[in-house]
Amino acid sequence: MSDWAVGLSTGCFWRTSIFDCLEDIRNSGFGRIEVCSAPAHLDYHDIDGVKRAAALIEELGLETYSFHAPFAEHIDITAPDAHARDCAQKELLKAADAAAILNVRYFVVHPGPENAMLPEQERFWRLQNASGVLNRVFLHCRRMGVGLVLENMLPHLFAGRIRDLLWILGAMDSCEVGVCLDTGHAHLGEDLPAVVHKLSGHLWMVHASDNHGQFDDHLPPGDGKINWTALLTHLHRLHFNGTFILEINGNGERSSILEAARRGRSYLRDLSHRLRVPC
Repeated sequence: MSDWAVGLSTGCFWRTSIFDCLEDIRNSGFGRIEVCSAPAHLDYHDIDGVKRAAALIEELGLETYSFHAPFAEHIDITAPDAHARDCAQKELLKAADAAAILNVRYFVVHPGPENAMLPEQERFWRLQNASGVLNRVFLHCRRMGVGLVLENMLPHLFAGRIRDLLWILGAMDSCEVGVCLDTGHAHLGEDLPAVVHKLSGHLWMVHASDNHGQFDDHLPPGDGKINWTALLTHLHRLHFNGTFILEINGNGERSSILEAARRGRSYLRDLSHRLRVPC
């Protein structure tokens, strides 16, 4: 039975340079990280900067498990306009190049735009557009030895419903595409155990955060209303063997953010121990 490693997303420090937080993350006991692509944190267009980040990560003995692709309204892989769609694809390919330099295992992508106001009558065509772009991103990632993982988005966004994510996966040419379960997003949208069951055949990793059921608070596990006992038990029964990446909000001082991350990690480990699930 595989252990479930618990890592940390550097997204909790997205407002500051990655070079200013990596040592503190390592000193807080985290060995596995996901790197955030926010421009103020790490500009994936700056290849020399990405190489320097990769060197520092190796020097500190950290493992870059995943790299989160950029997401914004203007990065719209579903866009009806071919030029807009091509621009979005170029951004993802450039970010995937950075992911390969960072020697990550997985490249995590939101499979739709950060936009809730798109016409419902365009849904089918937009989902087709997304699958077309993601096919090309997958091939690019595969050439570089990086796995492509799609994340379930917030439920109010276009492509934010689990059925849309499953449709995109089914429409893609390859079966070698995984899913990153975002626990906070799933808890806000649908019954979490049902989401896990629906995604179980594709589930490669977990973005772990908690909330109170109204907003995407990015609280440490155990600080909100998610039933983690039920979730971990379900994942164990499904023989999930991926990693939990903590996505903690970046509000407050660095020391308090890292304390919250450590608390979330301890909560998952202690709960897993009580459930006799390795973590």
